[in-house]
Amino acid sequence: MWCFVISLLVGVLLVIRISQCVGPQMYGLEGDWRIKNFNGSISLQGKVPGCVHFALFQQGVIKDPYYRFNDLEYRWIGLDNWSYSRTFALPSNISTWQKVNLVCEGMDTVATIILNDVTVGKTNNMFLRYVFDITNLVKEDNFIQVAFLSAISYASQQSAAHTAYTVPPECPPPVQKGECHVNFIRKEQCSFSWDWGPSFPTQGIWRDIRIEAYNICTLTYLTVTPFYVKNDHQWGLEIEAFFEVVCSESVDSNATISIPELKTKETQKIKLLPGESSSVLRVTVDKNIPVDLWWPNGHGNQTGYNMMVQFYFDENYIIERSTKVYFRTVELVQENITGSPGLSFYFKINDLPIFLKGSNWIPADSFQERVTTFSLERLLQSAVDANMNALRVWGGGIYEQEEFYNRCNELGIMIWQDFMFACALYPTDKDFIESVRAEVTHQIRRLKSHPSIIIWSGNNENEAAIAKNWYNISSHKQIYTNDYVTLYVNNIQEIVQAKDKSRPYITSSPTNGEESVQEHWIAENPYDNRYGDTHYYNYTKDCWNWTEFPKTRFASEYGFQSWPSFNTLQKISIPEDWSYYSALSEHRQHHLKGNKEMMSQAEIHYHLPQSADPVQNFKDMVYLTQVMQAQCIKVQTEFYRRSRSEIVNKLGHTMGALYWQLNDIWQAPSWASIEYGGKWKMLHYFAKNFFAPILPVGFEEDETLYIYGISDLHIDWRMVLMINVYQWYSLEPVCVRATEYLTIKAGSAISIYKETVASLLERCSSCTRQSCVVTFYLQVYGQQYGPTNHHFLSSLKDAVGLEKPQLNATVNHQGEAFTITVQTTGIAPFVWLDVGDIAGRFEDNGFLMLQKTKEVTFYPWEPTSTAELTKALKVHSLLDIY
Repeated sequence: MWCFVISLLVGVLLVIRISQCVGPQMYGLEGDWRIKNFNGSISLQGKVPGCVHFALFQQGVIKDPYYRFNDLEYRWIGLDNWSYSRTFALPSNISTWQKVNLVCEGMDTVATIILNDVTVGKTNNMFLRYVFDITNLVKEDNFIQVAFLSAISYASQQSAAHTAYTVPPECPPPVQKGECHVNFIRKEQCSFSWDWGPSFPTQGIWRDIRIEAYNICTLTYLTVTPFYVKNDHQWGLEIEAFFEVVCSESVDSNATISIPELKTKETQKIKLLPGESSSVLRVTVDKNIPVDLWWPNGHGNQTGYNMMVQFYFDENYIIERSTKVYFRTVELVQENITGSPGLSFYFKINDLPIFLKGSNWIPADSFQERVTTFSLERLLQSAVDANMNALRVWGGGIYEQEEFYNRCNELGIMIWQDFMFACALYPTDKDFIESVRAEVTHQIRRLKSHPSIIIWSGNNENEAAIAKNWYNISSHKQIYTNDYVTLYVNNIQEIVQAKDKSRPYITSSPTNGEESVQEHWIAENPYDNRYGDTHYYNYTKDCWNWTEFPKTRFASEYGFQSWPSFNTLQKISIPEDWSYYSALSEHRQHHLKGNKEMMSQAEIHYHLPQSADPVQNFKDMVYLTQVMQAQCIKVQTEFYRRSRSEIVNKLGHTMGALYWQLNDIWQAPSWASIEYGGKWKMLHYFAKNFFAPILPVGFEEDETLYIYGISDLHIDWRMVLMINVYQWYSLEPVCVRATEYLTIKAGSAISIYKETVASLLERCSSCTRQSCVVTFYLQVYGQQYGPTNHHFLSSLKDAVGLEKPQLNATVNHQGEAFTITVQTTGIAPFVWLDVGDIAGRFEDNGFLMLQKTKEVTFYPWEPTSTAELTKALKVHSLLDIY
């Protein structure tokens, strides 16, 4: 008789085949549990995996936590202590197994676990996998209880117990309406609030929990790391298998590794010692068999190969694991640059320098059980659809679920993976360090097989916090510096370098990289443009002025806020909230002076909305903040992309642009380009263009218009640059120029056109800065290649001849998509198509309309119809808000 046992352990399929069913057995404890608060006044059923907040919402005890001011209304939930309990049955022969474990993949966060009236263990780290021996406790009928302690209370207790010195910051800024001492608990840091998110300190069993029963041993982790031997031109794999061995003596096994597509099959002997034991297997691929590599999006395929590993302990005991393996190399290059002091900072994938184009990822919801496969797929596919190839998993959130990394592998999204430390100093007492070491070890073993992860980073902004004295610690700086080195160098770095040599590690972001190392890990200026990566935010200076932006080696954070669409806000508000100055608008803004800063930045180049209808005025202001955000980040990102190949004033060679941020955690003003729920803001449509593989970019310097050709392609292209100049009042260009054929070199950004603005205005007679706009695109054999770009010669509020056009649109069904035909009577800037709550995205949006007719494809994410789209569709432009 054969037994088949399936586990989702480490995100890959585990199949155990044992003669006579004597092999490991797994019993899931997911499903319904009884949830109670401390005094028993609330008792309800809730799902596991899950958390208390969402269980209360699902059972109707509370309303939507995101509705209006409910984040404050429901603060009591996080302050209370809650328990989860249930009964469960096991087979009658459970006592015959040598070892029975309770495996907890994710406990949030501080809990005592009681089985059959006996305490079996405690947890205090949300990011750690816990295994408790329950061999002598389990029986056929069992009762388990998990008693949680309020994360708020625990963090406060831990802070109070740290009497030697304070570890700042003690509390978030008041505008965030959050909880204190989050740096004293190993929990999702932003769950205590952030400048873009609410405070919902959750409690619950947030990942898988199960019973594992086995004899001899069980496989706990299997990691796969590719390597390439250059001298031999040969690929291989290093496979590390981790076991828990219950036998009192060593155990021998034959391990067979099979990759059928590569005609690779090897058998090796291993010996496992009692207790925790591991074994390393190395296999090579026949050099005569071609290996397809894993490439980032836009640079090649994301080929993976099916691999089976079988462990034969005797003729009756076989453990099998199947997984996907990928072949790629990654290198972080920090070397001298001719003509520029300092060091480079860029990534090579498979020996090819890659410009990282993308954004920063935050948790997609305060309650992880609401992050469905569909919503996750929508967000990641949206990144790829916007020509992104990289995301930074930010250090104040969570280590994401397996499905996230698996999908990034398939889509070619490179991941900059922070460890979960952000914007704070942290204690380094023995218990805290031991917990962190276990956390880092677990997460490396869990995640290192993913080719999408290209770097580990110790924290978010904590080097800068010390260097720039964010917390007024200058009189005790050495104490905090020592703690910093203890945590990120002597512990986290030590573990990473010992357990994962396949990808680089940096201690912080931003950092000066190797220069920070030379300065004993805390650089005097971690924002130095000559080294490492930088974060840059400035909301008061003119964002159209590219000279304000740092000419950095790598831009890993930068951004501007905007409001989400009215439809998104409408779901969590009532009419009295629909004002830019309402109590809810102020409540949702967690960035000090954020609403005022958005308005001030918009006012530099646009007129503010003028509708007498207060609700319409609010809708117009929401739209204008998205216009401002999109144009600001367009200018900044294009500056970084065109700085790729040049050194100017000893600075340049920018090789990455990751704006802050991709997604939202709730419905509120933020830096995101995708709203909560998945709807694209105008910025995301702009990103699709400014991250295009080949792109012309225009800018002015010293009264001269320059146009650069930017290419991420792997081959040179001979192209023609087409330049059209329009007067604002006419849909026909006033003058047209085509260059001779020019070569845009692979993987470069070079100047391809130069003309003084005075010459351009003279050539295009009757043009002034205020009356004309310049557009340009690239052609190959008479066909446009890549997007059309534009350069405004003046602020749009100063435009002469720009009048409100009549816009209308019709909808036609085309296969699985819809064609929307937009018509205009005049030039229309920032044309915005909106279909309300109908889920989907447009091929293009927020565009400068220069033709009488433009066809735009709409891709629905859910079934809809021509009639529904026609009824919902609204189209307007910048001039409609005046």
